[in-house]
Amino acid sequence: MPREIIEVPITGKIISVEVKPGDEVKEGDTICMLESMKMENPILAPVDGTITEVEVTAEQVVKPGETIAIIEYQ
Repeated sequence: MPREIIEVPITGKIISVEVKPGDEVKEGDTICMLESMKMENPILAPVDGTITEVEVTAEQVVKPGETIAIIEYQ
């Protein structure tokens, strides 16, 4: 099955995680909220599929390129 790896786009802090492994998501669903430079940025699912891994937790500081989550899709 193909996998989509969602990566951190900008340095910031994860303020909430909206999904857990096993969750079904649709393209555009919010995976987590990332705070950067006092702005809240939703990280959205790029494809429809199933969350297989979540690599971040709330309050975690993250850097670009780190994995947020992995989605398997058809």
